[in-house]
Amino acid sequence: MKAVKFKRVKPYQAPLHFDCSTLKLHGTEDTGAQKFWMGLTHFLPNGGAEYAYEDSPTEKVYIVLEGEVTIETKSETFVLKKFDSIFISPYEGRSIINETNMPATMLVVVSY
Repeated sequence: MKAVKFKRVKPYQAPLHFDCSTLKLHGTEDTGAQKFWMGLTHFLPNGGAEYAYEDSPTEKVYIVLEGEVTIETKSETFVLKKFDSIFISPYEGRSIINETNMPATMLVVVSY
């Protein structure tokens, strides 16, 4: 068992992300988690992540804790508000954008 104190979590630069702060809360190197890692992302207005192509073999779950984000795939658009969540299958591309004038916070869970 390993507790994580939020005040000690360090930001990292997530690929293809912009105008946001990404924090890794749990992962193999952080807490020993073997099957997934978990992060928290704060998106500024108009911040997000560029389209990530279908080359990621991981499953992802995004949970909006504050604000609103728009998730786009090649064929669908989802607007997620506080406590909404989405599951993204392996090899499914997506982009993320905060289209509002308020910050948004999202919990991210990704399989290894």
